[in-house]
Amino acid sequence: MKSKKVPMRLCVGCGTMQPKKDLIRVLKNAEGEIKLDFTGKQSGRGAYLCKNMDCFAAAKKGHRIERSFGCRVSEEVYEEMEHALQTELARDSEHLS
Repeated sequence: MKSKKVPMRLCVGCGTMQPKKDLIRVLKNAEGEIKLDFTGKQSGRGAYLCKNMDCFAAAKKGHRIERSFGCRVSEEVYEEMEHALQTELARDSEHLS
């Protein structure tokens, strides 16, 4: 029997291909809102980031999220995403402890 193919996605921060389940989805929904989607199931256009702050910082500095979605991303939105990512990373580290 064939083994199931693992979906791979490109991190917009560091440019590496990784399994989809190891990445965090950045979502642009129909209303134009940009936010993090930790479930990966919300509808809208997606881009992916590794689960670390370095990739988020690289994506922000290089305007890679803006390029992926073809629109400007305000500093306010970046701050909201950064806070949500820090909260999620803290939650993940608590589960590992």
